[in-house]
Formats: sequence, C-alpha cells, structure tokens
Amino acid sequence: MAQAPALPTGFELPLEPRLPRIGSVDAVALEERAASLAKRSIKREAKVFALRLAIRTTDLTTLEGADTPGKVAALASKALRPDPADPSVPPVAAVCVYPNLVPAALERLAGSSVAVAAVATGFPSGQYPTAVKVADARAAVELGADEIDMVIDRGAFLSGRYAKVYDEIVQVKEACGGVHLKVILETGELGTYDNVRRATLLAIAAGADFVKTSTGKISPAATLPVALCMLEAVRDVYEETGRRVGFKAAGGIRQAKQAVQHLVVVHETLGPDWLTPELYRLGASSLLNDVLMQLRKQQTGAYQSPDYFTVD
Repeated sequence: MAQAPALPTGFELPLEPRLPRIGSVDAVALEERAASLAKRSIKREAKVFALRLAIRTTDLTTLEGADTPGKVAALASKALRPDPADPSVPPVAAVCVYPNLVPAALERLAGSSVAVAAVATGFPSGQYPTAVKVADARAAVELGADEIDMVIDRGAFLSGRYAKVYDEIVQVKEACGGVHLKVILETGELGTYDNVRRATLLAIAAGADFVKTSTGKISPAATLPVALCMLEAVRDVYEETGRRVGFKAAGGIRQAKQAVQHLVVVHETLGPDWLTPELYRLGASSLLNDVLMQLRKQQTGAYQSPDYFTVD
C-alpha cells in the first residue's frame, strides 16, 4: 500500500489513529481492473448460483413520495416470494422504505428472515441539522427498523469539514444501538476516487457496519470502478485491523448482467466470505424482475415474458 500522506485539513488529531492509511487512488489502474473484471465469463452452473445470490442479497426498495402502506405490503410479499411459481427461489435480504412505512413492512414480514431497512438522516440530501438527523434515525429504530441507511452530509465533506461528517456518523450509530447502520456516501457527488476512498474510510472509522454507494437519486451511482474503489478500502481495513465491514451497491443496477458483474468484483476483491447478506447487499427496485427472468432462462432454456412478474 502507498505510504500514508498527511491527513487532509479538517481531520482532527483524535481521528487520525482511527483511520487506516489513506493513500491515493490510481484512477487509470482502477478503471482498467474494473473493466477487466466486468468481462469475466461465467459458466451456466455458476451463473445460476450468482443469480440466486443476487436475489438473496437484494434490498428491495421503494423510496417515492407516493408510497403507501398497501404498496409496501405488496413489495414485502414479493420480497418473501419473489417468484410465486417457484418456491425454490429464495427471499430477498431486506425491504427498504421510508421510516413512517416501517410498521407496514414489519406487519407483512413478521416471523420471516427478511429485514426491514429505513432510510434516515435527511435522506437523500443529508442537509439537515445534526440533532434532527439523530432524532430521525432514533425514530426509525423505535418504529422497529432492523437496519438504518443514513446519508452523509456531502456539503460538509466537500468543504473539508471531515470531523463534522465523522461526528454525525458516530452520533447516529449511537442512536441506532444494536441496529445495523449503512452509511451512504452518494459517490456521484464526491467528484474523485480519492474522495470516495477517503469518505469510505471515514465512515468505517466512525462505526459504519456497511458502506453504501448511493441513494439511487443521483447519477452516476454504483459504477463498477466506484464499487471497486470502496471494496479495496474495505479490504485494506480488514487486512490491517481484522474488522469486517459490509458493502452495499445501490443505484443504476437494473439488469441481471450488472448484478453478476458486481458480484464478481466482490469475489475477486474480498473473496467468497463477503458474498452473504450479512456483508453484501444490492439496493434495487427494478433489478429483481430481470434477475428472475434470467434465472428462469437458465433453468428452462426459454425467456419468461416480463408481464409474468409483478411491477412494484
């Protein structure tokens, strides 16, 4: 790994020993490796495994202003039985909704393995006072959320106020108690791979259980080079400290081919231990139907009509 540079302005001294070496990112090498991994061919048996894994690691998501308890209940039903005609298809990892719809998701998912995740802390902008963000996360936990997806203040990060970003994550993590915290970087607004790596390490140092690419509201979102950049930071933390941090790719992943490419990048960067819902997630809304179609194609040799699966 590259020799550690001085910490950027904004990192206070007490934060320094908690961060692994930051280094800098070789953008050309990163993009070339991501492009190379995207071309990996997968045999039929491995493709079926990958498609089923994509389903098991999906956070099935609806984050629209028009969301209703009925829509969330229908989405939760699909999360439990993605393909009603094939009971061997596994349930997804979680359903992700706004906090006030957590009870509707919980009611439908009670007793199942599917978790309920809630976005919080002024999602998607992050431009709220710290006290409001902490209260937002705490309220979502009190409503019963199993996981919290918080978003960092990109304005603070981009203006060099790293300690503010760090402190907010620490406070939100404390408000979450034992509930898993996913920290969204919104990489499409960070500008450079160096910033993506720095924000990833900052979030991990502040206590994130998962680091997540995007809100899904900004483009570009979960590109393969960005995912690789974040995964390499997760790997470096693990190699230096032994701490396992999860990773969630979200935003712009709409086709099964893209999902499989992301799984390949995880496998080649962190190894098979990370290919579980406990350490890896795909944030998606429209992706699941394409994965189900591709899975049916692998099993039967024929494509199923898109109309066969519900649109949620």
